[in-house]
Amino acid sequence: MEKRRYSLFDQFIFEFDKRLKKIEKKKKTRNYRPYPAKTVPEAVLTSEEKQHVAGLMRVNHAGEIAAQALYKAQALASRNHEIKRTLQESAEEEYDHLHWCETRLKELDSHTSYLEPVWFTGSFAIGLAAGSFGDRWNLGFLAETEHQVVEHLDEHLRKLPQQDQKSRAILEQMQRDEAHHANTAESAGAYQLPRPVRDLMALTSQVMKKTAYRF
Repeated sequence: MEKRRYSLFDQFIFEFDKRLKKIEKKKKTRNYRPYPAKTVPEAVLTSEEKQHVAGLMRVNHAGEIAAQALYKAQALASRNHEIKRTLQESAEEEYDHLHWCETRLKELDSHTSYLEPVWFTGSFAIGLAAGSFGDRWNLGFLAETEHQVVEHLDEHLRKLPQQDQKSRAILEQMQRDEAHHANTAESAGAYQLPRPVRDLMALTSQVMKKTAYRF
């Protein structure tokens, strides 16, 4: 019997499905870092404030879903062992962020984005594309992603109700981690992405943020 030949699209789907299953398994078995808001008392929030905070945390959770897919795909495409390790280490810390955001959403009696498969699929494809340009560009994409996330988290910290110190503790720790990821990528030799690429990344991020806030 002739061995079936799979198209590039088929291979993408197989790899996507395998990676998604691995992430779900890891979420259940991983030993997470301590929850940053564990000892912070819950604030009194109005229903409107609670809904607003849940929207912000849902955006952050969607971002972590996208980061998982992005870094896993970039590591898959990388040709350099050390760069693969850098990408995988960044992805590992994103598991913690994912868990923290889910925990906070449960505390707020809310839900994660209904569009998680969309965020994962799109980011996985982008990660494979970024990796195809070579390792230094791959790292440049990682660094620029993290720089934009740091700015995005700074925006969310300003938008939080002043009394919500639980969400603030989570976002501040996430921001420190993301800045570290960017610095690590730059130290490893990341190229700076062209301005049009950075602008396109920011535009794509805005679409995701506005959509995930509501859905």
